[in-house]
Amino acid sequence: MTNKWSPDSWRSKPALQLPNYPDADAVAVVEQRLKTYPPLVFAGEARKLKRALAEAVDGKAFLLQGGDCAESFAEFHPDNIRDTFRAMLQMAVVLTYGAACPVIKVGRMAGQFAKPRSDDMETIDGVSLPSYRGDMVNGMEFTEEARIPDPDRLEHAFNQAAATLNLLRAFAQGGYADLHKVHQWNLSFVADSRTGERYRNLADRLSQTLGFMAACGVTSETTPQIRETDFFTSHEALLLNYEEAMTRIDSTSGDWYDTSAHMLWVGDRTRQLDGAHLEFLRGVSNPVGVKVGPSMDADDLIRLIDVLNPENEPGRLSLIARMGADNIETMLSPLIRAVKREGRKVVWVWTPCMATR
Repeated sequence: MTNKWSPDSWRSKPALQLPNYPDADAVAVVEQRLKTYPPLVFAGEARKLKRALAEAVDGKAFLLQGGDCAESFAEFHPDNIRDTFRAMLQMAVVLTYGAACPVIKVGRMAGQFAKPRSDDMETIDGVSLPSYRGDMVNGMEFTEEARIPDPDRLEHAFNQAAATLNLLRAFAQGGYADLHKVHQWNLSFVADSRTGERYRNLADRLSQTLGFMAACGVTSETTPQIRETDFFTSHEALLLNYEEAMTRIDSTSGDWYDTSAHMLWVGDRTRQLDGAHLEFLRGVSNPVGVKVGPSMDADDLIRLIDVLNPENEPGRLSLIARMGADNIETMLSPLIRAVKREGRKVVWVWTPCMATR
């Protein structure tokens, strides 16, 4: 890992979970086009997120990260984006009011289109086809044609991400996030529930607080923090050819940034110390994360931290624990103790539950 880094140095490393495109020339054409497209996010925004996460390292802020397991081309709709944004605003308000600390809002949005798979093939009724790897790679339909990896889907993902980010910025900065609208954020599926009633009670208290502040001269017009919010995006950096194409040098700092999202992470299946995914992420200056699963041991975790955050920079690295309820007590505690003992500055992120319906 001491070798000189470049956006394409990952290509010399073992790479797992990447699609097997049938036409390498077609992939190269799409990659070259993507390199000419404008950035989806800006280096200054990524640095702002890193500064906020540094506060979380010290316990002075709370990270709220949420969104879809995988985004879909078919379900792309402004209402879905709005509802996800609104739900995160609701959660952030509750957390901010209850904990009295800033809440960093990061959406798994505008880029979470690819999925790692346990098996390369999927078999149904005796028929085996390549596994579905997310809309950014192939189609969900169980047909031979749909399951062929298609590089044009990389551009489709870029265009949908750009439209999603455009709407998110409008929501965050255009008045929708104004705390005076806290009652309007109530979602219909909790409106008549006990949870909805508790939320309305909190919203009432917040409205009273805002009324007192307005009487003191602190309003949406005088204080942008009341009417606007920061909202960042994240996704798993799985398709490295796409991430490479979106990586640019920041003109103000001279550092490399992956402009596909503010924050990128590597999954439990692709976090090999000598692998392509860690090689790529170690060179970009974005905040990065690592999924920490049951197979992680303390020594490997410290080595991994040293690869991704050799300067021990606060806010640079988040560890996303996903152990399962049966493993938390026995497997996670030794990792936390090892990180603390070694003095590594990280943000610990928990996956509290997985909902099914």
